[in-house]
Amino acid sequence: MTVVKLNPDTVPAPTGPYSHGVSTRSTGRTLYIAGQVGVAPDGTLADGFAAQATQCWLNLVAILAADGMTVHDLVKVNTYVTDVSTVAQLGPVREQFLDGARPASTLTVSPALVRADWLIEIEAIAFKAQ
Repeated sequence: MTVVKLNPDTVPAPTGPYSHGVSTRSTGRTLYIAGQVGVAPDGTLADGFAAQATQCWLNLVAILAADGMTVHDLVKVNTYVTDVSTVAQLGPVREQFLDGARPASTLTVSPALVRADWLIEIEAIAFKAQ
């Protein structure tokens, strides 16, 4: 599989650790990961934004691993937070999991998620060549 990161000089440079576009060129499999929240496998909700963000990424990495993938197979990540003031806490958490991967990414501030105590939700798409 060939993965081409697209950051052409005809658009503004990325403002963070992401690529504007990621093109996959090959046969393979695509994994669509539903929105992950800060809930641990035992059903407990992590306390606070950074802990919930960490748990989201732990869940996402576990789902990738279940399909034989890693964060380097991510091609798109959508992150939803309920409070713009938490965005500064997100970058360091995200970076500890991405290991230099630069998937196309979107960050949205939403007034609420399904439960009022959920502060963040992350969904993703990954691709792995066969």
